[in-house]
Amino acid sequence: MAAISLTGLSKAFGAQPVLDAVSLQINQGEFVAVLGPSGCGKTTLLRLLAGFETLDSGEIHIGERQVAADGLHLPPEARELGVVFQNYALWPHMTVAENVGYSLKVNGVARAERELRTTQALTLVGLDRFADRRPADLSGGQRQRVALARCLVARPTLVLLDEPLANLDVHLRATMEEEFRRFHRHSGATLFYITHDQREAMALADRIVVLEHGRVMQFASPQTLWREPANEMVATFIDEGRVLPVSDIEPLDPGQATATLCGLRVLLRCSPHQRPLPHGKASFHSVSFHLAAEGERQFAARVERIIFRGGYHQINLRPLNQPDVSLSLTLNDAALLAVDDTVGVAVDDGWILPA
Repeated sequence: MAAISLTGLSKAFGAQPVLDAVSLQINQGEFVAVLGPSGCGKTTLLRLLAGFETLDSGEIHIGERQVAADGLHLPPEARELGVVFQNYALWPHMTVAENVGYSLKVNGVARAERELRTTQALTLVGLDRFADRRPADLSGGQRQRVALARCLVARPTLVLLDEPLANLDVHLRATMEEEFRRFHRHSGATLFYITHDQREAMALADRIVVLEHGRVMQFASPQTLWREPANEMVATFIDEGRVLPVSDIEPLDPGQATATLCGLRVLLRCSPHQRPLPHGKASFHSVSFHLAAEGERQFAARVERIIFRGGYHQINLRPLNQPDVSLSLTLNDAALLAVDDTVGVAVDDGWILPA
């Protein structure tokens, strides 16, 4: 198995810094996804780990081996890892079986063992019946499975995946997510997964790295990122969260505090180390609010927009006493609402951002 230790990684292209002092400790067998806006350094981080780029500063350890540091750069083929690319990178003149077994052939594995391992890998991804076909005869999803099988057959302890589902339609993505789960369970390898799709990352990863401008904003489980973002960037980036101003923050028991939101005194979650503050910010999601019933504690808001999202309606609102603030909630049935209606809003949940 391969644990990964990244310490103080920095990389610039010309005068443009791309990664700035990135440090991560990844457990062996862990499935880690990397998220962030375009240009945040996701792919550069993967390329440094793979050995396709050289560090400006920092150190990389894979397992107990140091593979990159000042004056040290092991090439990709010496790092004992597998890479699954967005564009599949299959040889068109080879059959599926030849593509999958090629690395074994290059490494001198005996033919009988090579054929057995190739068949086992293709069976695992459900393509054993396609062994004699060419990549051009396969669908996009099938080609990605071939790329997975090619990686699996080498039995790597670390697998890097560079937006592997980006070229697939939404239905194939759902199918391939399950393939990645099976791949992870079967191989036991450490997976380092680059993606721009939050839904994929939240569904697949044990922990997620959120990058912005080449710096780590937070490295935590999907649940922690959603419920307890470390800062405003993470709060607004994950699942279109909203950050709203609160005042008169008064800690209660560890992990809870009262605060005033849109003129309403509410109970929110917070760090156990939260201090009393006159002003602060809190993170919310659309499920943090609901339309108040009669007698419920509430603040008034104007309906700004009603958006049909398929299985539900998104209601965008502006509090009457803070019209510069916007928030949203979800409703299964918005038939009785109209734009410019005034409604009462109750608060179910929220997280006070650490100051």
